[in-house]
Amino acid sequence: MSLKSAIYASLGLLALAAPASAEPKIYPYAAANHCPSGLQPISINGVICCGTPNQSMSYQHAKAAPLARKKVYHKNKIHRARVVCPVGEKGCYSR
Repeated sequence: MSLKSAIYASLGLLALAAPASAEPKIYPYAAANHCPSGLQPISINGVICCGTPNQSMSYQHAKAAPLARKKVYHKNKIHRARVVCPVGEKGCYSR
């Protein structure tokens, strides 16, 4: 692999890793509107201020999204008869 092709490959990977839009997510915030006219309460990275949202869902709804539940695997227990051998008695028996 030549140096030129390595540079182009690394630039291609960087272009794929870069987000499509560099704008931050601005959510509408459900609260009393004390903002100037034309603006509404918004949340940018958890900070509440006045502005115009670019997301359709509210910040509270985005944070309240349910997480996938972790699968719990139950081991099958094998119940075996216990053998009891009392001290001082002859023989054993099972319970």
